[in-house]
Amino acid sequence: MDIQPYTTTETLGFGRRWLMNTFGSRTNLSITLDLTAFDETLHWVEGSAKQPERKLKSGIPLGLNTTTGLYEPYAAVTNEVQTATITGGPTGGTFTLTYSGQTTAAIAYNATAAAVQTALENLSNVNPGDIKVTGNAGGPYTLTFGGQYLGDNVAQISATASLTGGSTPGVTMATTTAGGTATASDGTQKFAGFLYAEESFYPGATKCGAALMRFGQVDVSYLPVAFDPADIPAGSNTNIIFEKSK
Repeated sequence: MDIQPYTTTETLGFGRRWLMNTFGSRTNLSITLDLTAFDETLHWVEGSAKQPERKLKSGIPLGLNTTTGLYEPYAAVTNEVQTATITGGPTGGTFTLTYSGQTTAAIAYNATAAAVQTALENLSNVNPGDIKVTGNAGGPYTLTFGGQYLGDNVAQISATASLTGGSTPGVTMATTTAGGTATASDGTQKFAGFLYAEESFYPGATKCGAALMRFGQVDVSYLPVAFDPADIPAGSNTNIIFEKSK
């Protein structure tokens, strides 16, 4: 699956390039979003010091969490999660990570998660948002795939260690969650519609109101996150007309 860049300069559909035709669009359902379920890399635009409010991107596919009664990102797929664990207690040296034939520059044995993420994003086959790295400095690191690899069962990253000190230091890679089909069972695995407009919220907010678009003419290639019409579960009460980019 693929992810497309989000732009705020498009004029089609009143700033919603993904919306091919505003006439006939049904947005008569007012909903409440669970902001804690959205991802900062994929789903919103960060504010500034003078204007700290964030903006959720319009066009995000949504599903209804039947437990909370709130709307969240549509859980069509499971994102792959891998871990990198430095073993042997090294006191110096570096390691590299290789993904799909591309190898990072040397990474310090005690690198922060942000430094590991930057090293991966410097690869020609990894864009910002494709791999999110979390964890303490020195690991273990958790690598969560998204972006252009959203929902993909990707190849496992390999590591090459040039570490010093400790006892036979090395780097162990593992896949803890394979990417693929939906595993959610809270209702969000059923597509409900698209977030019709950008929604502003301040850091710390947990909910906000929004409008859900359930019918319209949509070009999926311009949506802010990957969406495959084939992912819509059988029996979904959805009536969307899709177009391909020209």
